Amino acid sequence: MFPRRRFLQSCAIAAAPMVLPARLFGAEAPSRTLNVAVAGAGGRSRSHVADFSRIPGVRVVAVCDIWPLRTMERKAEVDRQNGDTHCKTYHDYREMMADPEVDVVSIAAPDHWHALMAVEAANHGKHLYLEKPFAYSIEEGRAVVEAVKRNAVLLQHGTQQRSTRYFQRATWLAKHGFLGEIEKVYAISPVGHIGGDPTDTRMPEGYDYDFFTGPAPRTPFFRELAIRKGTPGWYFTSAFGGGWVTAWGSHHVDSAQFALGKDHEAPVKVEARGKYPETGIFDTCHSWHSEITYADGKKIIYLTQDRPECPKVPGEIVVVGKKGWVAATRGKVWSNPPHLVERSWPKDDPELQLLDRGGQAEHFRSLIDAIRDGSRLTAPVETGHLSTTLCHLTQIGIDVQRPLRWDGKTESIIDDAQANRLRGRPMRNPWKLA
Repeated sequence: MFPRRRFLQSCAIAAAPMVLPARLFGAEAPSRTLNVAVAGAGGRSRSHVADFSRIPGVRVVAVCDIWPLRTMERKAEVDRQNGDTHCKTYHDYREMMADPEVDVVSIAAPDHWHALMAVEAANHGKHLYLEKPFAYSIEEGRAVVEAVKRNAVLLQHGTQQRSTRYFQRATWLAKHGFLGEIEKVYAISPVGHIGGDPTDTRMPEGYDYDFFTGPAPRTPFFRELAIRKGTPGWYFTSAFGGGWVTAWGSHHVDSAQFALGKDHEAPVKVEARGKYPETGIFDTCHSWHSEITYADGKKIIYLTQDRPECPKVPGEIVVVGKKGWVAATRGKVWSNPPHLVERSWPKDDPELQLLDRGGQAEHFRSLIDAIRDGSRLTAPVETGHLSTTLCHLTQIGIDVQRPLRWDGKTESIIDDAQANRLRGRPMRNPWKLA
């Protein structure tokens, strides 16, 4: 179990005082209300608005997006939740993060904006809920970590599987020896999307595509980037996202890391292969196999469902030990031998008291609890950065098509200048990380 002192350090509350607005304390502030602003008004932001609004003493007070239609839709939802029309709207996230009324910023913007927005919020002393993936690149992720520490704020990474009972049960069985010595954990992703129609370039009215592009390279607009049934097209356009490699990987690799007990240990080697679409405009990897190896020989095997070496057990993670296995999805957990999942959880286990929250809505509550009383975050900043780094290393391994030796202390790839350059990305002027 991770020592309490190190948890406090990782949350930036051991070495520096907690930064909280003065109005939360004293007799004049009996409600201890925390005000939340949501950056990005796409589909995922609906959960941010709803789940924060369910927490007593928490109020969403602002939303921003580069598309006014979407901003106003989300404001209407907030106003219904609050029973008034106070919710402010912003086009530029920087203005929203400078708003003194805001205590917490919840980032639900596309991947290529995560680091810029998180660093900006931290520099304004705001606590953070940061959607996965943690950042667009390894170097950007490290910049977020340093900004959070430097400003003594808290960050909860949006890997909400950690707050759900099925993944917790699998992790508990693994950590407490019921599977014997753990050998490996499979993290299994759906196959990535292929397609995208480059001929439909109709821009939605009011859509600020230049601001959407932001730090990314100039990329021709196609309508599915913004409007698409299901997952928006920017997810599978490498200028803006990492496809399922980082999108699902941020969840399932994170859960595998959690179950393997490696939340605070970097691997030493990553070897990956993958396939890219040959048709359509989407250009992110859609099929892959990655082996992530630690110094003690244990592995995370991260792969897509179509690979012949994928376990035939239907699961999103499969934890394999010398005495059996346990598999988990967002709706089920099962094991071999079957009786393992029927074991009663001990009521006095301090780790379970922390983790047995039950559903993804409680992942948002974890951040609020940590702000208010210093309780431990379920997905703190260093842990989120580490698990997302494994996804980025998988992507780099696919791109260079050779094994990578990883130095976790310096966050560099050993003796491979070409691969090292892929740890970051240039940003389009005038954007840069402060």
